[in-house]
Amino acid sequence: MIAQLLKAHEKDLGGGFKVRRYLPAAARQAVGPFIFFDHFGPIDAHPQDNHDVRPHPHIGLATVTYLYEGAIMHRDSIGSEQRIEPGAINWMTAGRGIVHSERTPPELRGVGHRKHGLQLWCALPREHEEDAPSFEHTPASAIPEVALDGCRIRVLVGSAFGQVSPVRTYSETLYLDVALDPGATLTFDTLPAEAALYAVEGSVCIDGETVPQDTMALLPTAAAQVRVAAPGGTRFVVIGGEALDGHRYIYWNFVSSSRERIVQAADDWEAQRYAMVPGETEFIPLPANRPPRA
Repeated sequence: MIAQLLKAHEKDLGGGFKVRRYLPAAARQAVGPFIFFDHFGPIDAHPQDNHDVRPHPHIGLATVTYLYEGAIMHRDSIGSEQRIEPGAINWMTAGRGIVHSERTPPELRGVGHRKHGLQLWCALPREHEEDAPSFEHTPASAIPEVALDGCRIRVLVGSAFGQVSPVRTYSETLYLDVALDPGATLTFDTLPAEAALYAVEGSVCIDGETVPQDTMALLPTAAAQVRVAAPGGTRFVVIGGEALDGHRYIYWNFVSSSRERIVQAADDWEAQRYAMVPGETEFIPLPANRPPRA
């Protein structure tokens, strides 16, 4: 049984680089700790395209980047420099504040290439919102996989089907990448208190109800069992976890349980009080629509 279906609203990140955004939505702010869900591509990036994301700040969240195709060069204000490639999980904890850039790697500049991936944010529990920033790269080879009849499951974050991801989290969190062959089925005997399925490629049937491609299905709270079928073959992700410990305020790239903290973060960025990314001279300015003060 599906509780609700969510469709995307499109966002242009600059340079014609568009993403489909599913969370936050008017009907649902978060699914477990996942408060932000962007799907970009698959697209053909042309030699003249500039899809670089210049340095920008975050607080109160962790970014979770996962690629199907292409590559991204990540750099941040704590000195991390990591080439992000398909199949790896890259978890950046913003905590009390971090700045990072996401650029096209040098060898892909000026040449055509494919881009396809997901970027999610997890809101940090209140007790960890002001933690020190950190970055953790887990290569594709370290992500556990499960092969069942006509099905391949990658346990990106959390535990499922007897496998445990090495990615460290701050609360119960589940993130799975699943591929089903045509005609295959997969049954989830247990899911987190909050969970959703997103159809990345091809449609799926959840307990007989169809979920079209590029659609997010919110699953019933603490569903006893969920059966997923793929008449034509599909690839989907499952996200979920423990419900957030209260409402979150969201402005631009900032997430917090405190409205005042959001305002402070915006003021700090405008005044250039953040540590910057080594070697970077550019940055994205604060949007004109400033967060409202209490």
